[in-house]
Amino acid sequence: MNELDVARHSRFVDPQLHVWGWEIPVYLFLGGLAAGAMVLSAVLAGRPGERSRAARLLTFAAPVLVSLGMGALFLDLANKLHVFRFYLAFRWTSPMSWGAWILLVVYPVTLLAGLGALTDAEADAAAGRAGPLAGPLRAARAFAVARAAPLRRWSIGTGIALGIYTGILLSTLGARALWGSALLGPLFLVSGLSTGAAFMMFFKVTPEERHLLARWDLAFIGAEALLLVLFLVGLASGGAHGHTASALLLGGPYTGPFFALVVLAGLAVPAALEALEARLHLRPTLVAPALVLVGGLSLRWIFVLAGQL
Repeated sequence: MNELDVARHSRFVDPQLHVWGWEIPVYLFLGGLAAGAMVLSAVLAGRPGERSRAARLLTFAAPVLVSLGMGALFLDLANKLHVFRFYLAFRWTSPMSWGAWILLVVYPVTLLAGLGALTDAEADAAAGRAGPLAGPLRAARAFAVARAAPLRRWSIGTGIALGIYTGILLSTLGARALWGSALLGPLFLVSGLSTGAAFMMFFKVTPEERHLLARWDLAFIGAEALLLVLFLVGLASGGAHGHTASALLLGGPYTGPFFALVVLAGLAVPAALEALEARLHLRPTLVAPALVLVGGLSLRWIFVLAGQL
């Protein structure tokens, strides 16, 4: 019997190798954004003093963002009617199984944390609009208020797990050299925290909260830049396959988009703007947060597309 090893890899000859489209980077971006919003909302809730109404209501952003991301993921599924099978079993060794259950946990944790963050007047107004669900809504809020501290810890833990999962989902596919790095989990987590801070700055938080979010975002941007450098160095020194993968971003077809959208627009420029705003006490603008969001989406889009070459 003769055994053949096929080494060619051409997107023109083997178009089926490119299997992930726009849905996956959008899903990963919204998942990271939800993770960042969960963690930072919980951290703000644990600080002494009263929060702004926007900061309290942003606790409800995570389930909305996760739902939109799951909608994009659903569009990518080949057998959409079989989606329920993710929840008929749990496989310890499967990142997708972990991710499916983490996404499910987001809903009760964030909804309860959000209800617990409402003022009495806001809770009464919500109950008045809930009709027959007013009773369960009041009971859920009473449960959440009595367990505010554990719910904050659950929000932070679930948010971290969700953020890391979005990177692990790619890193476990070791056949793709660009994705085969243990740094993708921390990288996507830190990027999600940065985009979460940027997202929250679009709302009417207090000046103190805005200042805190900008400071945190600046730290996240620095950590993300460091992880990107370590990621690329690890790839370039990882043998022929790693060198080929790193060349996609360092001299290859994705070099321009990577440096223009991720490094410059998503990291360097917003970091410089936020540092200047803090140092010179300038009036905050939405330019830096918008660029961070563009960079976060571009990072995932480029990684997903380049990893399939």
